[in-house]
Amino acid sequence: MALHLREDTDDNGEMHDINVTPFIDVMLVLLIIFMVAAPLATVDIRVDLPNSSAAVQPRPEKPVYLSVKSDGRVYVGDEEIHRDTLAATLNDKTHGDKATTIFFQADKHVDYETLMSVMDSLRKAGYFKVGLVGMESR
Repeated sequence: MALHLREDTDDNGEMHDINVTPFIDVMLVLLIIFMVAAPLATVDIRVDLPNSSAAVQPRPEKPVYLSVKSDGRVYVGDEEIHRDTLAATLNDKTHGDKATTIFFQADKHVDYETLMSVMDSLRKAGYFKVGLVGMESR
């Protein structure tokens, strides 16, 4: 709390300055409440996603395809590879250019764990531009 005494007069009247400490306290409490409540506001509903109706994009000159078959085998182009050699194979195919878009396609029966494992391997290898390939709806 601020105290201000005027030296030129003997009148010690009321101060008309605004004390902002309670305002700051309330704002900090509200900030903490929103920080706790924000993660609880996410929606966890399973949905059956529709087919894509987006226009077909033109193919690059030399696309790099990463495919996952229903049995979990991984292919780069037409070559079957082991997941441990994914980074080295992609570096060889893209000549080390991490800005190359990797076209990722997976069989619809691939389990989510396998899909995320391959996506994580892509991220660890430094390839952040990933194009998901899907069936064109008619």
